[in-house]
Amino acid sequence: MSFSGKNILVVGGSSGIGLNLVKLLGSQGAQVFNVSRTESHDWPNGMVHIPMDILSDVNTLSEKLPERLDGLVYAVGSINLKPFSRYTEDDFLNDYKLNVIGAARVIQSAYKSLRNAGSSSIVLLSSVAAKTGMPYHASIAAAKGGVESLALSLAAEFASQNIRVNVIAPSLTDTPLAANLLSTSDKRDISAKRHPLGRIGKPEDISSAIAFLLSDQGSWISGQVLGIDGGMGNLKTM
Repeated sequence: MSFSGKNILVVGGSSGIGLNLVKLLGSQGAQVFNVSRTESHDWPNGMVHIPMDILSDVNTLSEKLPERLDGLVYAVGSINLKPFSRYTEDDFLNDYKLNVIGAARVIQSAYKSLRNAGSSSIVLLSSVAAKTGMPYHASIAAAKGGVESLALSLAAEFASQNIRVNVIAPSLTDTPLAANLLSTSDKRDISAKRHPLGRIGKPEDISSAIAFLLSDQGSWISGQVLGIDGGMGNLKTM
């Protein structure tokens, strides 16, 4: 895949999947614009950092974007796991705001630049938990279900403008966001065994799939939710 001459906006590219994606796109020639609150020493040369909290400052984002955007990735998420009886209204609202409202507002801000490209791609991040019932996931599963529904609606609405919208739904991936769930060798072994393919995800598993959906090779794909989950979403091997 080559992204030479293409402008890609990544939201949440300072760590984990987002950081891995920024590095991958940069290595393939993309001009990457990253929105995040924090910086990373691992960013490739030439990347443009837009320091911003997307829940409060996104109204100014459109002013900082190039005239043409060939792709947008909203790589922001949360892991808020607890028994249902312990969830508060704020838990549900905060997860929904970060995952759904945040994505919607970024897309609104970038819409003109995406349309100007003539052909562009939006990729959002969901979770295997959105469609696979898992205990202690009520809030994040509800929010990620909203992400998937938002993407399908926008894919239909934007199709006439040749803006594709797709979703990647990962399972547990070895990132800083999941550090508490993978903090010991026992936790890692148990998590790996829950997946039919016998391991937890790596950031590059997810970023390579995102890059494909952004690329010209994915130009006939829209309105899809792609499970990159070690088989967990659809397979039962025990």
